[in-house]
This record gives sequence, structure tokens and C-alpha cells, in this order.
Amino acid sequence: MTVRATPRVLAAATAALLALGGLAACSDGGGGGSDPDRVDVVAAFYPLQFLAERIGGDRVVVGNLTKPGAEPHDLELNPRQVGQVVDAELIVYLAGFQPAVDEAVEQNGGDRAFDVAGVAPLRDAAAGGHEHEGGHQEEAGHEEGGGKDPHLWLDPTRLATVGDRLAERLGAVDPDHAADYTARAGALRGELTTLDTEYAEGLRTCQRREIVTSHTAFGYLAERYRLEQIGLTGLTPESEPSPQRLAEVAREAREHQAGTIFFETLVSPKIAETIAREVGAKTAVLDPIEGPPAEGDYLSAMRANLQTLRTALDCS
Repeated sequence: MTVRATPRVLAAATAALLALGGLAACSDGGGGGSDPDRVDVVAAFYPLQFLAERIGGDRVVVGNLTKPGAEPHDLELNPRQVGQVVDAELIVYLAGFQPAVDEAVEQNGGDRAFDVAGVAPLRDAAAGGHEHEGGHQEEAGHEEGGGKDPHLWLDPTRLATVGDRLAERLGAVDPDHAADYTARAGALRGELTTLDTEYAEGLRTCQRREIVTSHTAFGYLAERYRLEQIGLTGLTPESEPSPQRLAEVAREAREHQAGTIFFETLVSPKIAETIAREVGAKTAVLDPIEGPPAEGDYLSAMRANLQTLRTALDCS
């Protein structure tokens, strides 16, 4: 007699097979750890991937949890990505920036996790913000990290310090090559110091110091190079500015005779374009470098930002 499985039995069997397949995906190749001769590193988003690759060199395999073109603030992890976290020998992340990564690290990271937010104190979200009439500061962005600004990589000197600490962590995982990690971190620090000098000199003689941005990602850059950031939204780019905030920014843009309203590569330019039309300004891309640049790397993207700023701020 032929026994036929009911649809319910078939569905249960299929679900079981999919679950087994998901577990296999988690444990097989998570973060690229198939090479036993190299350190398996998982980076939460692009600037940390850049650091790990430059400092690790050919001794590491680096996986990035945030896919190119994706907004890292919104990252949700699938089972395979959780498997990357489980299998990695070192997890490089920034606590408070990506809640899904924080949760995965808390559950599976243990002492393999390196939180770059712990290297140096982060800025308060409102620190260095634009002072409004009546002494009131714009305080958008309290939703991340308890009111802390995570975008530390936009200050090259801070990124260099993170690189030094990352070299130490890699050396602890792979002691036989600790000196190599230290040497590569030192070389990268030299490149970042040169970049810092280029910014300081390139922005020293600007006619204007105010930058109107689509979201307040550029606090570290503004603080380092004595600019003033006026953000349309807070730290999360998807947050919608109120009509009152849009009117306020438009007024400030007119007061400061802002000729350029900046928007970003991973976020819709519509709000920036609206403000630009209202005040008679142009728009331009200022990249927060949360994802990999279309061409080049972090250093080339930072230099492209410098040229954009020099043009917009009338720097001689």
C-alpha cells in the first residue's frame, strides 16, 4: 500500500530541512573564515572594514555585515550574518550605532568583540550643534547610543587611534604577527595624519564656515576643522524633519548666505533639494562614508569631501 504524506506533514518536513540548511549556512563560511591560516574578522560597517583590511593585511579575512548600498543605521541581521558573528575570531563594531549588531554581540560575541566606541569618549549628539536664538541648541538624534554621535571616523585623528587599538586586538588574537599589525597601523596613522593636515590647511581660509547637511553626521568633522553644522534631521537619516525645523533651517541658510545644501549618497536628496529651491542654493553630495565609496576607499572619499567643501565654502 502506498502511503502519501499529507500537506501538513510535507510542510513540517520542508521547514525542518530549511532550518537545518540555515544552521549549516551559519556555521559554514561565516565571515569568510574558511582559511585556517588567517584571522577571521567581522566588521559591522564600512569604515571598520577599511581599518581591519588595512591593518590586518594578508593575515586577515574580513567580512562586512552591512552590504554595499545599504543604510547601516537600518541593518537587520539574517541567520547567515548571525553565523558570521558566531564564527568570527574578532568582531569589530560600534556599540549604539546598529542595534541588531549590539544584540548579536551581546548574545554571541563574548570576549571576541571589540567595541570601537570604547577607545575614546564619543561626542554628545548636541555638542557643537548650531546655536539658535534664545541660547537653545538643536538636540536631534537622541535615539542612538544614549545621545552620543557615532560618526567618529569623519575625524581622521580619531580613526587613527581606533586603528592603533585594533592592531593590539589583532596581535592578541594572532601573537606571531603582532609586530606586523602594529607596523601597518603606524603606516595608516601616517596617512591619516597627512589627510588631517590637508583638511586643516584646505579649510583654513574659507569665506563661510557653516555647512547645511541632510542629517547631523558631520559633527566630528565640524568640530575638528572649526566648521558649524546645521542639520535638517538628527543622527538617523530617515527621521523626518518637522515643518518648523525646515523653516528654521531655511531661515538660517539665508542668514548665512549658504550657497550649497548637502545631501548623502545613501539617502534621498528630496528634503535637501526642497531647502535648496527655497533659498536659491545648489545641492552637492557630502559623503558620511557609512558605506563603501563607489570608487576608491575611505581616504579618497574623504579627499573628495574636502574638495566639495572647499568649493561650497569659497575657500581660497
